[in-house]
Amino acid sequence: MHFTRSSSTIFRWSAYLLGLLILALGISMNTKAGLGVSPIISVSFSVSSIWSHNFGNITLVLYTCFILVEVVLHSILLRRGKLPGGMGRTILLLDALQFPLSLVFTRFLNWFSVWLPDLPTDCLGTFWGTLPGQVVFLAFAIVFTGIGAALSLNMRLIPNPGDGIVQAISDFSGKSVGLTKNCFDITNVAITTSIGLLSTGYLVGIGLGTILSMIGVGRVIALFNHLCFQKTLALAGLQPS
Repeated sequence: MHFTRSSSTIFRWSAYLLGLLILALGISMNTKAGLGVSPIISVSFSVSSIWSHNFGNITLVLYTCFILVEVVLHSILLRRGKLPGGMGRTILLLDALQFPLSLVFTRFLNWFSVWLPDLPTDCLGTFWGTLPGQVVFLAFAIVFTGIGAALSLNMRLIPNPGDGIVQAISDFSGKSVGLTKNCFDITNVAITTSIGLLSTGYLVGIGLGTILSMIGVGRVIALFNHLCFQKTLALAGLQPS
């Protein structure tokens, strides 16, 4: 089947926005399961929970910090000549475009946060209020997060700040993206643990779900790409990198 450039572009942006929507749903479900959230949003979740701030707004503040770090690291690399001039300017533009992306994405988080129930408190007396129900809900959250992340990343448009900062640190340090991601997740968990223990005396946002998310999301991304990568790239008019 032949796709025109126009139809490929429409598919690419539609798939990208759908991926962001699914990703926001997965992240929101993760927070509602009550078993601990994924490392990348654990800091904003703990801050919003402890001090009763809006989760989406605090996540926007966190993402803004990520973007600023990306700009600093990429600017240093550009001055050092580690990035070609044209490529460096493109990367800095993509860094800047992550802010409006974050604004839209965190509004999705707010919408889902209002729409979804808190399983431990709102679903008492039902299956979803039990531990097995929470685990099933968490499993769906991990699947949605992985599919959303894969779909949006594969379209090669504006990176999510959570992915962008990992790539920026990897480029700056010369370490692999996988190792950088692991270290970044551990750092977020450590910060969240410190915030919870120092502020409340117990862990906030860290639990079984944190570990399962660290393992499961990557596996879902790998499975999705194994099954759908070539097809989605073809529909988007892209070539495998």
